[in-house]
Amino acid sequence: MTDKVRTGGCQCGAVRFRIQGAMGEPSICHCRMCQKQFGSFFGAFVGVPKDNVEWIREEPAYFQSSVNVARGFCQRCGTPMAYKHPEGLEISIGSFDDRSDLAPRLQINHVARLPWIEKIFETPVHDNPDYYARQEQIISFQHPDEETANWPEHGLKL
Repeated sequence: MTDKVRTGGCQCGAVRFRIQGAMGEPSICHCRMCQKQFGSFFGAFVGVPKDNVEWIREEPAYFQSSVNVARGFCQRCGTPMAYKHPEGLEISIGSFDDRSDLAPRLQINHVARLPWIEKIFETPVHDNPDYYARQEQIISFQHPDEETANWPEHGLKL
């Protein structure tokens, strides 16, 4: 990973971060705790330089999921964001504004991987134009993938 400055945050924009410095290997973890934290098939994280993480707005709240691990999330919108362990801090890949170069390079707890995980991208693609037309009519209150001076811009209270 490079030394460039990276930013990111939760879905509602209450928790935002800025990171500078080399990062670790992006990975996915198949353990049951990561599945539950993300409500998904696995968790995707990248190690960050603990001393070079600046929480710009609020900091995440933490749930102590095991003896050595605390899992960070936005207490306003619930976005899973962090994995704190004795060796350091990892941030969820999906919470970075630019994720284009954070493709996972390592699988952790492979034994717990769901048996059908490799086949999910072989399933049919939903391509109904009427469905997508409805999606264009949605007014999103999600924080954009960039720094903002004021948020929420739409006037709703966080």
